[in-house]
Amino acid sequence: MAPRKDGDVVFSFNASYISWVHTIVAYAAFLGALVVGVSLHYHKIVQNEHYGYPDEWFPSVSSTIGDRYPERSVFMVFIAITSGPRFALVTLWYFLTRRPNSNLPAIVAATGLVRTLTCGGWTYVTSTDDHNWHDIFMISYLVFTLPWTLGCLALSPPNAKAVKYRKALASLFFGTLVPMIYFFIQHKVHKVAGAYTIYAFFEWALILFDVAFDAVTALDFQTFELVVKDVNGASRGDNKLLKDSIKEKERDNFLIQTATFDGPYYWPAMLDATADILHGFFFWSTLTSLGVVIWYFPLWSMGLSGYEGLVMCPATPALLGIPAVRSLVIKNLRWLHMASMVGLLAWLVKEPTARLFTVSFAVMAGCTAWSAEWYAERRNPARLQKKILAWSIGLILSSIAKFANHTNNPVWPIVNSENGGWNKTGVVVAILAVWRSTRPDTTSGGEYVPLHSKKGSSLLAGLGLGGLFFTMHSLLSDSSTMISWVWEGFPVRGPIAVPHGAIVILAMSAGAFLGVALPGFFGSWTAFGLGAVGAALLTCYSHWTGFYGGLMLAFYTMGVAPVLISSAVQHGPVSTFGFGYFIYNLMVLFHCWVVAYAFVPGGPFFREHTDWIMITTMLLIGAGVFSALTTNSGSQTRSKSKSRGRQQSTYHLHVLLVLQLLAASIAYLRFPPYAYTPYHAEEKLMTAGIWTVHFSLDNDDWSSERRMRDAIKELELDVVGLLESDLQRIIMGNRDTTQYIAEDLGMYVDYGPGPNKHTWGAALLSKFPIVNSTHHLTPSPVGELAPAIEATLDVYGTLVDVFVFHSGQEEDPEDRRLQSEYMSEIMGATPRPAILLSYLVTKPGEGNYNNYVSEQSGMHDIDRRDWDRWCEYILYKDIKRVGYARVSRGTITDTEIQAGKFVVGEPVSYSDERVSEDQVAPGRRFPALFRGEGVRGHRYHVFDEPWYYA
Repeated sequence: MAPRKDGDVVFSFNASYISWVHTIVAYAAFLGALVVGVSLHYHKIVQNEHYGYPDEWFPSVSSTIGDRYPERSVFMVFIAITSGPRFALVTLWYFLTRRPNSNLPAIVAATGLVRTLTCGGWTYVTSTDDHNWHDIFMISYLVFTLPWTLGCLALSPPNAKAVKYRKALASLFFGTLVPMIYFFIQHKVHKVAGAYTIYAFFEWALILFDVAFDAVTALDFQTFELVVKDVNGASRGDNKLLKDSIKEKERDNFLIQTATFDGPYYWPAMLDATADILHGFFFWSTLTSLGVVIWYFPLWSMGLSGYEGLVMCPATPALLGIPAVRSLVIKNLRWLHMASMVGLLAWLVKEPTARLFTVSFAVMAGCTAWSAEWYAERRNPARLQKKILAWSIGLILSSIAKFANHTNNPVWPIVNSENGGWNKTGVVVAILAVWRSTRPDTTSGGEYVPLHSKKGSSLLAGLGLGGLFFTMHSLLSDSSTMISWVWEGFPVRGPIAVPHGAIVILAMSAGAFLGVALPGFFGSWTAFGLGAVGAALLTCYSHWTGFYGGLMLAFYTMGVAPVLISSAVQHGPVSTFGFGYFIYNLMVLFHCWVVAYAFVPGGPFFREHTDWIMITTMLLIGAGVFSALTTNSGSQTRSKSKSRGRQQSTYHLHVLLVLQLLAASIAYLRFPPYAYTPYHAEEKLMTAGIWTVHFSLDNDDWSSERRMRDAIKELELDVVGLLESDLQRIIMGNRDTTQYIAEDLGMYVDYGPGPNKHTWGAALLSKFPIVNSTHHLTPSPVGELAPAIEATLDVYGTLVDVFVFHSGQEEDPEDRRLQSEYMSEIMGATPRPAILLSYLVTKPGEGNYNNYVSEQSGMHDIDRRDWDRWCEYILYKDIKRVGYARVSRGTITDTEIQAGKFVVGEPVSYSDERVSEDQVAPGRRFPALFRGEGVRGHRYHVFDEPWYYA
């Protein structure tokens, strides 16, 4: 090319060619691998863990590009060639969109570079090489795709054709994710034939849309020439971008102003927002730990212990009614907040009583400090809004932390370095975050707002706060709580904790975001009506319908929080925060008594009335809304103050966006593989056990799921029933032990009747697929509701029914009789081989035992000569029993483990004649690890060795 007169350019070409080369080579990488793969290995690449051709007839992207030679090599070569144009494309986009005093183009460019590097990660580390790292790079790529896409849309130059294509392709890309995930779950969870083929089509469409979105840059790069000379001056930053036009038209729209944030990015302000949110996170971590450290005491005393009175600790903001105390607290807020962090040090206190008092002090300090801080900012709407938002997002971060840590908060006082705790890290981060968050604010926070001329009722405002605090804690402090409410067993007909916990977090975050953007809507009766409908659906329906109601309630609760708190601060702190926390405490007791009615005064009156709890909760929130409508209507906050408050909150909302990406990443990484293998498949052996786990708190008040995992793994249990396993209440920490054990050991899990069914819980974990399961609430006219699970397992191709059952207490003989008759009937009704894993509260050969082991039930005792039993029993029918053992509990719980070994496909004998261990095949023996002194307190006991049968 001849040199140009205006610069003696030796060589130049239009920059749009960069986009075209990138597009062509990227498509060649994927489509080339597809053509080669289909030509050479068609039947192999359409095969998955469940089906092959002809049920599945189109390969997924991952099986095409990563599993076999030479298609993998074709893909890698072309994707390597793509990297050059890719880096050039990202760089040119930065030069095109950069402007003075704006950091957004640099942020988008950095996102594009990281996204490109993660693409190289999942390309060159295939799932065959290292499945974990392949997944990490893949989910990182998808996570960075969101800000890259939105950033490119926001920075689009005023090219109508390019903008139209970008909007269409971005909509197609994100719209494709929904059906793709749906069909992946149909394949992975429901094992639907052909679902993976449909998933594959959406997966390939995702690739096509992703590459096409970046191809649109060819329309914008026509203004560039290389050697890079900008012939039109588009890179000087003088031209308006698409986002500038939108911002001018939507000056009062907070959603638009936040999404198109402009100007220099103040990283200290971002650090402040992060510190504020972490401060809120540590408050919620301490508050949510109080119930679980209290629960230890009535749990071990089997009744009221006296320590339950400490549940009233959060009501200490009532002390702010004393002027001297209020003044002292407001002047020393930093130190009171710092004092509340002592709750994070409680894990160092080994003695449970002292640990409880440590946490109680921290909760009192934290509740008082936050209430006083909100009250102190009642004349500064901007700062008040920022602090409320940080507190609310802190709850979301707490839920995400539990989502990542299998429903245990990693800084709780019941965890330590041995059972999943990050306590030391938490303490260091807390001190730094709280110190920064509580330093004197140098900004005015907006114009001073005078005293309101109109106020609603302070008592109604307090009632509203009580309902708000209770809803946030009882339903939103863990992403799996509402999912457990609507779970009804297999086949899966609704949400599961992973990945749908991320959707709960998304609904909470959307509510928090829109609560700032649309306070008028969330303070209206219309929004309250939507929240009430959600509460009704969650309470009355199961599966997806109930879950959608839960999402509505989560969305509304987070959105109404700023409205109720902003209204409450205009009244005295005693009648609002003090009274509000008192009402919250009563609701905590109410919500415990509906299931613990046998142990508390007046308990039978509240028996099984979760519906009363939900109605009361919504009435409380409604009272707060009624007060807020009057109080907030009297607020003549100037628009300048509102605008400044929203601008200060922008950084908090950016952190909130990052948290959504984090939650999505956790959901992806935790998604179960559903490819589980029994311990001794070669023997067609099933080892089944029963264990009453005492709510996953050990003798010293530590969370015990990791030690439980070790015992179950070392005993090689393929199927295990867990009793006293429902932890989805405030007093138990809103936890789910089965998530950790099932994921770590590779087992299917049926949580059993949910917390809204008012039982102490029964769960089933199985290495074998659970074909179907039914939850039973057995007859309990007087005492506690007795739960049962009836599950059909696919055991080496043979359907076997497994029953997990917890009968009523000794004090209720009529209940236990009715329950024995009920269970006898449903066990006798099954024509399949069956096993009962149970807690029966009876002596062998006496009373109700003869209903369970009877001609009607068809069940036989695993060994009727074992006379030393009272609670746990294993019964069976029509399946060969080859072994039986009793293993001591150690210090994990108050009940031993009982285990039986069964073989399918061999003649059944009900003789109790025993044989010596050397007559049993090695694969059918119990582990020798538990002989003698055993390991970690677990050993064969009562008869000191396993029993074997011919």
